Amino acid sequence: MTCLDEIFNVKKPVIGMVHFPPLPYTPEFNEEEGMGKIFSSAKQDLLALQEGGIDGLLFCNEGDRPYATGVNQVVVASMAAVIGELKSEISIPYGIDIMWDPISALAVAKATGAKFVRGVFTGAFAGDMGFLNAPGAETLRYRKAIGANDIKIFGIVNAEFAHPLDQRSLALIAKGAVFVGIADALCVSGPMTGMEAKLDELKTVKANSLGAAVIVNTGARKDNIIKQLEVADGVIVGTSLKFNGDTWKNVDIKRVREFMEAVQQVR
Repeated sequence: MTCLDEIFNVKKPVIGMVHFPPLPYTPEFNEEEGMGKIFSSAKQDLLALQEGGIDGLLFCNEGDRPYATGVNQVVVASMAAVIGELKSEISIPYGIDIMWDPISALAVAKATGAKFVRGVFTGAFAGDMGFLNAPGAETLRYRKAIGANDIKIFGIVNAEFAHPLDQRSLALIAKGAVFVGIADALCVSGPMTGMEAKLDELKTVKANSLGAAVIVNTGARKDNIIKQLEVADGVIVGTSLKFNGDTWKNVDIKRVREFMEAVQQVR
C-alpha cells in the first residue's frame, strides 16, 4: 500500500490541477479584477474537474510567474482564503503546491485541511528562476513542529524549468529521496509545464522507488496516459484538461471526461 491508496482509495488516481491566476504581490496580478477573479476562476476549475470525474485536486499558484524560492505572506494568505471559501464545494481529496516554496505549501495545507503537498523537496538546481537548494530537512522539521505529519509529501525528482546540479543518476536521486525520509511519493516531470515526462525516466524512478508511489507530474494527455499508467501509480494533470490545451485557460469538462475514459482502460 502506498500513500496514494491511503488518500484516494482508487487504483491509479488522477489529480487535476486548479491553477490560480496571478496572486497579489506577483508581477501579473490584475488589480482591477482583484481577488474576485481568482476565486471565480478557481471555483470554475474545481467544479469542472469534479463533475468530469477526477479523483483529486491540486491547488497551485501557477500564475505567479516568475516563481520565487520564498513567497510573500500575502500569497500564502490569498491561497488559504480562496481554498477556505471553496471548501464547501470540495468533495474529493486535495493538496497544495506553492511553486518553489514547499514550506509555505505545508502551511496552507495545514490551515485548509489538505492531504498532501507537492514540490521540490530534495536536491539542488539551476534554471530559469536561478538557484534552488531544496529545503528537505527544514521542511520535515516544520511539518513535525506544526503537527502535520499526516500531510504527505509528493516530491518532484526532476524539477521543471531547471537542471539538477547533482551528478548522480536519476535512479540514485529517486532512491535517496525515499531512503532519507523526505518523499512519500515521487513525481516525474518533463522539462516544462505541459511537456511530457519521459517513459524511460518513469520506469527508472519506479524501479528505484523503494515502494513509494510514482506519479506522472507533467505532460499527461488522453493519448499517452495509458502507457504512462502502465508504469506509474498515479498522475497529476493540468494543461491537457484546459480549453485548447492552453495552460492559462480554464478547465474544459469535456477534456476531463475524455481523459478519465482513457484512464478507465488501465484500471
